[in-house]
Amino acid sequence: MFYKTALATSVMMLTAGLSQAEETYRIGITQNNVGVDSYQTTYESAFKNAADEIENVDVIVLDAGGDVARQIGQVRNLVQQKVDAIIIWPTNGQAVIPAIRQAHKAGIPVVVTNSKIAEAGLDFIAAFSGPDNVQQGASSAEMMCDALGGEGQIVQIAGQPGYTTAMERAQGFEEQLAATCPGVAIVETQPADWNREKAQRVMENFLTKYNDIDGVYSGDDNMGVGALNAAKSAGRASDIIFIGATNFAVGYEAIQRGEYYGSIYQSPVDDAEAALQTALDVLAGEDVPKMNFFETPKITAENLDKFEKPVF
Repeated sequence: MFYKTALATSVMMLTAGLSQAEETYRIGITQNNVGVDSYQTTYESAFKNAADEIENVDVIVLDAGGDVARQIGQVRNLVQQKVDAIIIWPTNGQAVIPAIRQAHKAGIPVVVTNSKIAEAGLDFIAAFSGPDNVQQGASSAEMMCDALGGEGQIVQIAGQPGYTTAMERAQGFEEQLAATCPGVAIVETQPADWNREKAQRVMENFLTKYNDIDGVYSGDDNMGVGALNAAKSAGRASDIIFIGATNFAVGYEAIQRGEYYGSIYQSPVDDAEAALQTALDVLAGEDVPKMNFFETPKITAENLDKFEKPVF
């Protein structure tokens, strides 16, 4: 049986939202940076498709383009438009707090999606909807420990500095590795900003600097495949274990080929639909948990046949 996205179930749940309210809701969303990778592009498409299924929901879809100041301006604009709810995929978990506070003061519930904001802003949001990134990092550390038999030295390619998802995945990975696999040492960590080409350059530098690299942990498969490509070009890929998070199609294919050990399965469709459903539940006055995590299981060659190849 394949592990599929919850599209059919989510659409039914979202459509059920019609009975939750008699008025039309206007929901604004400001995203992090749609153009940076295919995950965010797929998320945007899935969000629009889900909203189209609901007759009493109008959405305003915005993209910050990775610019914190631009996103703050977008939130303030949505507040001025007096939307019923705001969904934000934060470009920076700390910097966006004043804008979120402004929405909170205006009586507009805010749902944070995919990447958390800093703890100081939690009082100003209605809920968070997304993956548990700390747990994802911990799960990747468990796979690394298993793959290396508890011994070795590795490098880490992190996401965008200051970005909550990047920090949490690194935190979960580092803490779990230290706690359960002290024989595996992280010799260096460098960011690659979620970019495959930059990750390839980072890995090229690692390969020049270190004669012995037993494993590479990347904050997502987009960067992980960049690292893999660098190692293949250097003729060293067969000696290195590659593990990522957020399984992209290229990572899935690399696992199929036996070049990539494992990753974390995370659906952008589930991510988008969960955010919209959370906003609808908040507007309907339901008792919504502050943290709404969806399942993100480990994926390796051993269980690959239980998962569909990602569409992004």
